[in-house]
Amino acid sequence: MSTAWSIFIIALTLITVLGSLWLLIATAHVEKSKSGDQTTGHVWDGDLREYNKPLPRWWLWLFVGTIVFSAGYLAVFPGFGSMPGSFGWSSESELRADMKAHDERARELFAAFAGQPFEAVMRDPRAQQMGRNLYATHCTGCHGADARGNRGFPNLTDGDWLWGGDEAAVVKTITEGRLGVMPAWRDALGGNEGVTAMVEYVKSMSNRSHNARLAAQAKPKFDMLCVACHGPTGDGNVALGAPRLNDAIWLHGGDNKTLFETIAYGRNGNMPAHGSWLGEDRVRVIAAWVLAQSQANEGPPATAAAGAP
Repeated sequence: MSTAWSIFIIALTLITVLGSLWLLIATAHVEKSKSGDQTTGHVWDGDLREYNKPLPRWWLWLFVGTIVFSAGYLAVFPGFGSMPGSFGWSSESELRADMKAHDERARELFAAFAGQPFEAVMRDPRAQQMGRNLYATHCTGCHGADARGNRGFPNLTDGDWLWGGDEAAVVKTITEGRLGVMPAWRDALGGNEGVTAMVEYVKSMSNRSHNARLAAQAKPKFDMLCVACHGPTGDGNVALGAPRLNDAIWLHGGDNKTLFETIAYGRNGNMPAHGSWLGEDRVRVIAAWVLAQSQANEGPPATAAAGAP
């Protein structure tokens, strides 16, 4: 809190407390009206008068007690500007203490699986439940509650892995994140016609219905521009995060329009790094849960849940 804000709050607090005290003192004594009785002097309907009596003493002292309590509270706890209070308590310090205690309990909980072989963690029901809970907290926004992905976000339950699907690769992906870049090829392919031909060639690699003439025209360009990442037969490259093109799994969609956009204008994908706030033990448990989902659905499906054409 800045000095100016602290001074403002202190002044406002003093005005409120002292003003309340003055108001109580000022209203403790009630003067009699000109007629000599304890009324306000106002008359309605000829004979209806309003009494002007002080507060009952017990009520008055109750208000005085609240003012005394507020002064004691401000001396003990923070609330008087930036003054910490004699106890040194703050909601922030209490939150930090609670978080530290929670982290200690969680560290003990996850440490039980740190020394276990990865396969054992994948089979442990308790570890799998913990991994599922962590996934639900940190991953569902992109990959979906069922881990089957969304358009532009990979399905984690099949056997198709952009960066590799073994323990080391998945742990690295979660810990350090990934950045995938598909360059825009419209100009290099000679404009829209070249992109359209390349769409037909890409479709032919996955045995989909395609225009054979246009596909044949695009093959030399594919061999020159695309094989470095996707391979000569479209097998992809996990070292670069380049997807396979010879299956029926499409990350961004496999219809003609989407394929055209991908080839012409490129794509950018970013998997954030989670290691800094999850820690090694949590990352390992999440990775074990993710790979368990993949192994439960051995072999890539005929169509991808989020990217099917």
